[in-house]
Amino acid sequence: PAAMLVRTGAALLALPRRPRLWIGGGGGMRRLSGGPPPPTAAVRCFPLSRALLRVQGPEADTFLQGLLTNDVARLMWGGADRPPEGGAPSAPPRAQYTHALNVQGRCLYDLILYRLHESQEEEPNILMECDYSMLDSVQKHLKLYKIRRKVNIAPCLDLSLWAVIPEEQSGDVSSILDKRADKTLVLTPDPRAEVMGWRLITNKEENPLKIVPGSRIGNISDYHRHRYKQGIAEGVKDIPPGVALPLESNLAYMDGISFTKGCYIGQELTARTHHTGVIRKRLLPVQLSAPSPLGSIPEGAAILTETGKSAGKYRAGGDELGIALLRLANINEPLHINLPGDTSVNLTASIPNWWPKTTNK
Repeated sequence: PAAMLVRTGAALLALPRRPRLWIGGGGGMRRLSGGPPPPTAAVRCFPLSRALLRVQGPEADTFLQGLLTNDVARLMWGGADRPPEGGAPSAPPRAQYTHALNVQGRCLYDLILYRLHESQEEEPNILMECDYSMLDSVQKHLKLYKIRRKVNIAPCLDLSLWAVIPEEQSGDVSSILDKRADKTLVLTPDPRAEVMGWRLITNKEENPLKIVPGSRIGNISDYHRHRYKQGIAEGVKDIPPGVALPLESNLAYMDGISFTKGCYIGQELTARTHHTGVIRKRLLPVQLSAPSPLGSIPEGAAILTETGKSAGKYRAGGDELGIALLRLANINEPLHINLPGDTSVNLTASIPNWWPKTTNK
């Protein structure tokens, strides 16, 4: 028996070790499960019609801190200016979701920030993702408040932005994501919700299929279907500038706002709404009773209950999936939208699984 145990132990030691894989790009890495992916594991890379701006300079962090809803200091240094008592500061994230608001507290732009610098000693270097159609508007907004700050703001037309999302029922795909430091500027989890996979930023000449093994190029309409199914708002159709409110747009659920950072433009109404604890409407995924031709449902169309009472407004969608701003009190009722020609379409709303389970607000 002893000899058998020795032979068994030797055989186990001879087995090939599972490789360690990393994700993060440019230094913001974390260990993932090693080994080959399950046979069904696959991911899709979606080319996004989103723009990137570089915000760089000695005062870039304080400049953005006064303009955006989230705590940019946490992205910069992980809160390194105030480390926990008796401990080291937490590692800063690579990406951060945030909004820019107008002075009335309504959303102007939905943004994702990506940190490129690696340490507090380096000059702040941030990429800002925004809706492509709002690129000029975002630049003008930033430059309006720049004044004499030491900050450079410029579009990055040489970069490509991709969403990397596991296919449904694909199992654990994290093990197939390899770090290619020479080809990847950023490869990091989407900061809004785990269901949105990863964000990948590369130079335009790079092929994402060579960066993410086992992946394939996806149709952008499938990316939007995935977003709508999960109730993830993105862009001006889902979050109309000057109209949408950040908390109704689930900004807090997606870790896109700080209620302790201090003053920023539009903070007053947002903070007051948060502290009252009453949010009566939220963006929710909706499913239509039948696929709807593109554009057949006007943006902002009224959603009605059976009795004709207003329950909210339709924002955007494709085929049978969409996203709508609905009164939480009405989401379990039969709902419909009246269309031209005395027709109507029924729809049902649902609560996304990624929402916090401890709140009903």
